[in-house]
Amino acid sequence: LSQEPETVTAAHSVRSAGSRHDFFSEGDYWWPDASNPDSPYVQKDGLTNPDNFVAHRLAMIRFSRIVGALASAYILTGNKVYVNHAMKHCRAWFIDTATVMNPNLLFAQAIKGRATGRGIGIIDTIHFMEVVQGLIVFENSGLAPKADIERCKQWFEDYLSWLTTHKYGKDEMNAQNNHGTCWVMQVASFSKFTGNKKLIAMCVDRYKNILLPNQMAVDGSFPLELKRTKPYGYSIFNLDAMVTICQVLSSRTENLWAYTAPGGQSIKKGIEYLYPFIKDKTAWPYQPDVMFWDQWPVAQPSLIFGALRFDNTEWFSTWSRLEHAPTNAEVIRNLPVRNPLIWFEK
Repeated sequence: LSQEPETVTAAHSVRSAGSRHDFFSEGDYWWPDASNPDSPYVQKDGLTNPDNFVAHRLAMIRFSRIVGALASAYILTGNKVYVNHAMKHCRAWFIDTATVMNPNLLFAQAIKGRATGRGIGIIDTIHFMEVVQGLIVFENSGLAPKADIERCKQWFEDYLSWLTTHKYGKDEMNAQNNHGTCWVMQVASFSKFTGNKKLIAMCVDRYKNILLPNQMAVDGSFPLELKRTKPYGYSIFNLDAMVTICQVLSSRTENLWAYTAPGGQSIKKGIEYLYPFIKDKTAWPYQPDVMFWDQWPVAQPSLIFGALRFDNTEWFSTWSRLEHAPTNAEVIRNLPVRNPLIWFEK
């Protein structure tokens, strides 16, 4: 309650081609060329450049954590003070002209000397999902000003329009790995908030006919993630995203939890494949991740969502004992679901 809003306007990078209202981040695995520091950056897959500009990403994560915590506190206590303070943050990000973020990611995951922005930067806004879940809680409470809720919805409708029409958004939508999964996860989450039934139906279709059959092997693994330099972390991340899609999109008429693709792939099979390695990482049969191997796993949302849906007490027990408040920046960046309570608000 003591934390004040901090949006993208609070910091700016000289390497950004955008305005002070534009979100900016840099490609994680791109570094200065040691032989010529002023030349375009070079890629080192899986190795994060610690000197990249991350202020906007950190501000967005901070915003997500604040709204998620306040929404959870409201559900537990019914105290409107949590709604009021969370809406103060939401107004700063989505409404107030002095601090608002432009509803696009034209300048995300830029690479010095190569690109002012890239489609893969869209993955940065996965942290808006718990903001949206919080806004759903606040709207249902009847305590948030209706005009503010509607203006927040309009911001996300504008962002959804950009996500589905701009080349960056289309490129990300068609990505064949976790980036494509996260595009669907975000569009599903934001569309549920705005009530965009057309995009919700589109996300259901992509999950059934593109994500599940093209990314998951028959045994429940993700072959494209296993080829990366961080196969363990990326496999967990992609599973979390697919499970979250099922959590967001499943309804009385559309149960993605129970869906099995023609090739035999299903979300339950995905959880069953990775669970033994989440429970005991030493059993992992592939190479360890080149970075952050010691930091994974944490309290993965795939376990809590899956445990409750499939009534699996072992998955719940493992989730309960894992770390719920990670401090590693890379882990936090890849853990957009931190407050499961707000995801069960209808």
